[in-house]
Amino acid sequence: MTGPDPQLDPETQLDPETQALMDEGDRLARHLAQTLDVTLHDQPRLIFLGRSLALNLVRAFLPTVEHITRRAGKPLHALLELDERGRAVVQTVTADGELRGVLPVDDLLRDLLFVRGTLNPVVRTHLQEGVHGDEHRATRALVSCLNSRPVLDAMGKQIRVWMGMRKGR
Repeated sequence: MTGPDPQLDPETQLDPETQALMDEGDRLARHLAQTLDVTLHDQPRLIFLGRSLALNLVRAFLPTVEHITRRAGKPLHALLELDERGRAVVQTVTADGELRGVLPVDDLLRDLLFVRGTLNPVVRTHLQEGVHGDEHRATRALVSCLNSRPVLDAMGKQIRVWMGMRKGR
């Protein structure tokens, strides 16, 4: 008989990186609570949306970085790691292991969802729809947000920044 996996959080049974993404999602949910038109009754839905955004955006971002940079002839490997404070960061490394960039997940989420500190209006509309209504409506709104042009454009912009990085930056 084997015991619990020492790499998993004993309370949640999540690996440390997934738990860090869930924590980022909780922070995002608190920010959304101040941004969207919500009540205290909507708090569980905000947590669902925040965690879902953090998990899905980051998990979609990593292979997207690899795919686009490989097709552009500048292959980078993207990793989800923890920084010294236990917060999630995305790292990019070259094929020979050279670290090219480190981006905290909270900064990535900000860059993908916000414009000059304000929730992107398209993202806001989708998320506002996700707060009200049933779970099916929330899921549809979440998918629409993840696939929205502003989010995809921001993702492309971040990848282009990493592709343009030079040694020593």
